[in-house]
Amino acid sequence: MEVITIRRGSGEPYVLIHGIGSRAEVWAPVIPALADQFEVIALDLPGFGRSPAQIQRPTIDRQADVLAAWLREEGLKGCHVGGNSMGGAIALELARRGAVRSAVAIAPAGFWTPQERRWCQDSLSRAKAQIGLLRPVLPAVVATAAGRTAFGWQVLGRPWAVPPAELVGTADALLGAEAFDEALALFDEYTFHDAEELDGVPVMVVWGSRDRLLLARRQAARARRVLPGARHEWIEGAGHLPMWDEPDATASLLVSGAG
Repeated sequence: MEVITIRRGSGEPYVLIHGIGSRAEVWAPVIPALADQFEVIALDLPGFGRSPAQIQRPTIDRQADVLAAWLREEGLKGCHVGGNSMGGAIALELARRGAVRSAVAIAPAGFWTPQERRWCQDSLSRAKAQIGLLRPVLPAVVATAAGRTAFGWQVLGRPWAVPPAELVGTADALLGAEAFDEALALFDEYTFHDAEELDGVPVMVVWGSRDRLLLARRQAARARRVLPGARHEWIEGAGHLPMWDEPDATASLLVSGAG
């Protein structure tokens, strides 16, 4: 299977998995700190970023199965893994499958109610449609702090601080993601379950206090109940993508989660 990666550093492998509609570059703010201690491998999931779509019915479980096989093929079984959003759910599923040594799930999908899941799906679907309409003028929109705030308020705690080029690249990654629509619809089939199957794997779950996409305060409390054996952490001021809002804090948690 063809999976495009960004690789930096040396040491124990640490695989980073982005969320739906995203790309490997979303991890850029934390890669340098991780690369001081690990071989960092940030990947584009099949059907996202530069990786071609290669998974039929890309449910979260199916993506985890395929990625577990890819880790074996690449000699990466037993790596550390960090994931964000859909990638956070995949990280937990890799831990369930015994494919990784540790897992850090940042704002993971799957701790939702049906109503919260639909809110997430509808929000992302609307965002894609709006970005498609705005794309011709997007560089001008995000050239100002006010424009960046209006563009990124739902997934970023401090959208005005994100470089304009990154926001344009994020928009293009979403619009170009072949697997986006199907993977988003297939969220219907996923809720985290059977926490005891992760016993024996160190797991950390991280939330940003300003995560408006997954309604962090509700879902963080639910994650504590559903996954009592995990370490649960909170990043004040961060949104759904804390690697951009609070890169130092996020990198520190990723490192300690692999300890």
